[in-house]
Amino acid sequence: MKEGQNTEWKASWRDEYLKWLCSLANAQGGVLEVGRNNKGEVVGLKDAERLMEELPNKIRDLLGIVVDIELSDEGGLSYLRITVEPYPVPISYKGEYHYRSGSTKQVLKGAALDRFLLGKTGKCWDAVPVPNVEINDLAAAALARFREHAAHANRLETGVLKEEGDSGLIEKLRLMENQYLKRAAVLLFHPDPERFFTGASIKIGYFDSETELRYHDEVGGDLFAQVSKTMDLLMTKYLKAVISYEGIQRFETYPIPEGALREAVLNAVVHRDYAVAAQIQVRVYADRLKIWNPGRLPGGWSLEKLLGQHPSQPSNPDIANAFFRAGEIESWGRGIQRIFEACQEAGIPEPTIQVEPQIGIEFVFSEAYIESVVATGIRSTVIADGRTGRDSGKTTQETTQETTQETTQETTQETTQEKILALLRENPELTRKELADHIGITADGVKYHLANLNKAGRVRHVGSTKGGHWEVIDDGKM
Repeated sequence: MKEGQNTEWKASWRDEYLKWLCSLANAQGGVLEVGRNNKGEVVGLKDAERLMEELPNKIRDLLGIVVDIELSDEGGLSYLRITVEPYPVPISYKGEYHYRSGSTKQVLKGAALDRFLLGKTGKCWDAVPVPNVEINDLAAAALARFREHAAHANRLETGVLKEEGDSGLIEKLRLMENQYLKRAAVLLFHPDPERFFTGASIKIGYFDSETELRYHDEVGGDLFAQVSKTMDLLMTKYLKAVISYEGIQRFETYPIPEGALREAVLNAVVHRDYAVAAQIQVRVYADRLKIWNPGRLPGGWSLEKLLGQHPSQPSNPDIANAFFRAGEIESWGRGIQRIFEACQEAGIPEPTIQVEPQIGIEFVFSEAYIESVVATGIRSTVIADGRTGRDSGKTTQETTQETTQETTQETTQETTQEKILALLRENPELTRKELADHIGITADGVKYHLANLNKAGRVRHVGSTKGGHWEVIDDGKM
């Protein structure tokens, strides 16, 4: 026997233990036993009868709740068993809200207190009204884009999408509270939701190591635009595709299936905790990609439940409903399963998921992909397109990155090796770096191809490692 979510032991009574009763009432209810030590052993309570008379009134006056108190006996030793029911309204002790989590008591503050108080009133964070924001303040382009996507998904009545104005559409999406727009409406359709909610954006960075950042972007705007822009940046700037051909048909293979990556980004945007003033972070490395989401699991959920079959229980129901109507997500709680299935079909490692202290998902690139990137010497070029971007609220030049997988004419491995052979026939003294500069791949890529040519008997190295040269053996003959 041990303490847990619904059980707490105290050897004697102190008035400060009213905090523990408060925490049980605010959570799932439970039992506080007085006269039992932290090992669960009954040690007896000398003033048990007096406490039986005093505590009911004290608890009622200071906490505003009614509890059951039972005087029990074990081995001739008395102890009190105080049973607390879970309360549908928030309970405070001297202005503080305490909450039972596992076998610990927490004082709720900040975003956690906000969520708790809203939950006790039956509301979620995204359903709270926002004053001083009108429908005319929302982005017309965002609303028009939503109508287009919702019409294609066929999840809203045609009449609403084609005949209703913006006010009617917002009402249909349940994004109004009396005459006020809800927080969800501002996040979904306002051109600058960070004006109202700090951290309501996405930061993407490419890292050479955990501490060395090479370049980054910040993605703002309405939530639909954030998803679209983030995917565009990841697929064109941050992730490198391996090129292959079947006849004249060209194929691009990315380290993560686009569907799995999109589902992960959508999950982060839809389910994050917007009460926390922190951005979603996407960290890209040469061998992996991580998405960190300032969110939390629903109450009583575990990682095991998240990974198994479960009903949909979104943290932001109004935001989730809008994304569902737009055809961006499903409403069956299968997002995580879809990510795993897409990775399995692509033959890449399953991602790992973390739920504490914040929610994160990590995709590890396959060894075959990493070897292919080195083999083809994929390099990328940053091209400034002169558009206006965002950087900590300032206007900067937004950059996009075009990933190139082409050598001077073609990118197949056979063609690259033929180019190396042609260059070495003309000048056997060329170094790996000089060959890389001629062909347009990395020095590591040249090293990879030379090793394969050597194994195939097409070239051999003559002389010392630093001062020697490569000799081409045509048709594999000495």
